[in-house]
Amino acid sequence: MDLELTGKVTIITGAGSGIGQATAYKFAQERARIVAVSLGQECIDETVNTIQQMGGEAIGLALDITDPASGTLVVKKAIETFGRLDILINAAGILEGGNIENTTLAAWDRTMAINLRAMFWMIHEAVPYLIQSQGNIVNLSSVNGPRSFPNVLAYNVSKSGVDQLTRCTALELAAKGVRVNAICPGVIRTNLHRAGGMGEEAYIKFLEHSKTTHPLGRVGKPEEPADLIAFLASARAAFITGTTIQIDGGRGQTCAR
Repeated sequence: MDLELTGKVTIITGAGSGIGQATAYKFAQERARIVAVSLGQECIDETVNTIQQMGGEAIGLALDITDPASGTLVVKKAIETFGRLDILINAAGILEGGNIENTTLAAWDRTMAINLRAMFWMIHEAVPYLIQSQGNIVNLSSVNGPRSFPNVLAYNVSKSGVDQLTRCTALELAAKGVRVNAICPGVIRTNLHRAGGMGEEAYIKFLEHSKTTHPLGRVGKPEEPADLIAFLASARAAFITGTTIQIDGGRGQTCAR
């Protein structure tokens, strides 16, 4: 299927690892022009170098997207480099454990800043250019958006916020020709949980347990949500907006266990 992404200028946050990186590679395969954004210079260099080795076109920006000036700069660099903006993929995010009794205010604020506040500001800054191009936005939510799971309180709330942000902006921008959608992955084999403090032994046990909580009997691969993101960003999804699509191996249909 030709997704007609050739030449589409695409900003991808969280492009240094996990789903964001897999999405950058997918868009490179589809011959999009990519602005890859991540916190770490080494990670973003890896992404950009790989894209260039694939014969793709990309620039990399190592920035802290919780700083509003960074969101402004990312959009400015996209326009300066490529002259337009067609697609915004908000894939940056963190996960921290904690419940209502032991989640610190610092952990709460950090989660909201990265998972929700930075996404809002990236959209805010990108919208004028997306209106010009009749472009679209895809946000990375989680099965934890529509569902509640214990001991990841701040993460749950942040992803519910992503879902509502997606729906609200989709309604507000539809008449201006801009589509907005989100995907809600289940457990995907990335560095998200380990970056959130889960030790290697605990992570291995978590992945094994997740085979029993996902009806398809396995966890996902980063390439799978990346494929869905590419479809939603493409002309093939031209009549889809305001959706939050689960890609979770059936996890969202089960009871908590």
